[in-house]
Amino acid sequence: MEHAIHPEPTTFLRKHVFSVDHKVIGRQYLILGMVWALLGGLMAYVVRSQIAWPAQKVVGASLFIDGAAGPGIVLPETFNALITMHGTVMVFFVAMPILLGAFGNFLVPLMIGARDMAFPRLNMASFWVITTASLVMLVSMFLPGGPAASGWTGYPPLSARESYTGVGLGQAFWILALALEFTSFLMGGVNLLTTAITMRAPGMTMMRLPLMVWMQMTAAVLFMLSVGPTIAGAILLLLDRTAGTSFFVPAADGSGGDPLLWQHLFWFFGHPEVYVILLPGIGVLTEVLPTFSRKPIFSYKTILWSTMVAGVLSFLVWAHHMFVSGMSPLMVMPFSITTILISVPFTLVIFALIGTMIGGSIKLTTPMLFAVGTIACFIVGGVTGMFLGSAAVDTYMHDTYFVVAHFHYTLFPTVILGGLTGFYFWFPKMFGKTLNRPLGHIHFWITVISFNVLFIALFRVGLAGHVRRIWAAVTYDYLKPFQGLNVVATWAAIAMLIGQIPFIANLIWTAFKGEAAPSNPWKSNSLEWQTASPPPHENFHEIPTVHRGAYEYSVPGSEQDWIAQDSEPSSTSAG
Repeated sequence: MEHAIHPEPTTFLRKHVFSVDHKVIGRQYLILGMVWALLGGLMAYVVRSQIAWPAQKVVGASLFIDGAAGPGIVLPETFNALITMHGTVMVFFVAMPILLGAFGNFLVPLMIGARDMAFPRLNMASFWVITTASLVMLVSMFLPGGPAASGWTGYPPLSARESYTGVGLGQAFWILALALEFTSFLMGGVNLLTTAITMRAPGMTMMRLPLMVWMQMTAAVLFMLSVGPTIAGAILLLLDRTAGTSFFVPAADGSGGDPLLWQHLFWFFGHPEVYVILLPGIGVLTEVLPTFSRKPIFSYKTILWSTMVAGVLSFLVWAHHMFVSGMSPLMVMPFSITTILISVPFTLVIFALIGTMIGGSIKLTTPMLFAVGTIACFIVGGVTGMFLGSAAVDTYMHDTYFVVAHFHYTLFPTVILGGLTGFYFWFPKMFGKTLNRPLGHIHFWITVISFNVLFIALFRVGLAGHVRRIWAAVTYDYLKPFQGLNVVATWAAIAMLIGQIPFIANLIWTAFKGEAAPSNPWKSNSLEWQTASPPPHENFHEIPTVHRGAYEYSVPGSEQDWIAQDSEPSSTSAG
């Protein structure tokens, strides 16, 4: 049965701005995320420059420079604000819009053989809600009192009272922006799940779904089950800040609230949130690695069930962020055990991805390079997380730059490298043009090398005791023997920013000189590659009928090394 589709728009506004087409909305999410990524990267540059050269002005640091007297590039409150905004932007306004909004919207209907999302108008509304959230967050940076400066986790009492940080409306707008962003992705999650469950093409059973679809579905479920307590907590935090309540602010007489309650509410959502943005990045790898290894995915069901087990365990590990909060030692051990246990399903997934490449006929295209780099860097994040899962070790390392390095080795590979893997892989399908391969390779090598130099240095300074969120030059005295590593890390960060120039040049070159992309440039099996590039308004001229899984590469007896999911069964291919 063919699914209904909205009429093709005829005006510019309806076609490119207020569109209900999932493909256009996916591109809109992508552009929004890339703009925020640029701003977040510039903020990180200023932070790194402040840490590397704390006692002197640096020419041309950023638009964020304060003209105040004294050492340093920025004022202490500005430094705290930049730390807060960098974390907020990269987690909530880069990772989620690109991996969930862009890839989820553009790919899921195409991969399941549907005309569009189940609720096209709700889909459009979800994008404009996050756009509104982006505007609110942007405005919060320029309000009297400055931007939010309580850290991206918004810990009270810093976030609950203006008197603690001197930040006025900026902090309240920060809370409001996150509430709007969460609302947007609740709408999008419901839409995505309904689409994937009810609108699959004939023959597209759940066990024939590309793993990218499964990862998007699992991420949506994790988000919807975990975000409720944090939304409730955000409302209470906003009341503390604007109405004078004391849910999270302890009073002098002991009748006030409990700041640790916010930490529990935030991290009950915050740790599943890590997997909400991590799983789509892994989903990208499950599509790219088989394609360029010309092999079936290694153990489809192992990856699927391991992902679901990890999703369940993600709700049982949140308190490892609170080992130094004074919580009962009796509560520490269960969370330490679950933290270490959650590494088991992810280890299985990583071994399955590596197993997909073993013995394959590997083609080192730009997407494949980024995919291999993603796995290599993510393994470092997983291994270092084992240390932090031990309460004894975490007591020393907590709130040092070792944690910062671990966190970036966990999320940068899946969010940035994984996102770039997907961008290079699906760019021909999304935009109908072919990117320049040499520029893509230059972009990869500069980005990956500079990333590793940067955060390996931060592992070392973290072990030396370098704490997070410090500003004044005097606080660096005890770290002077390691200041050279901070300088190395900062130059690596600068190199990483410069390394994005080939990427931008590639986009500009492709826009004007890029060749038209064929419908299936990678000879891939899944349904999105069996339609035109870019896909027509209705996605498919006829709804395809699916006869096989998405990973049938190099099937014995087949005339070619790939078989499209909608290919008719034959005596030379598996059914």
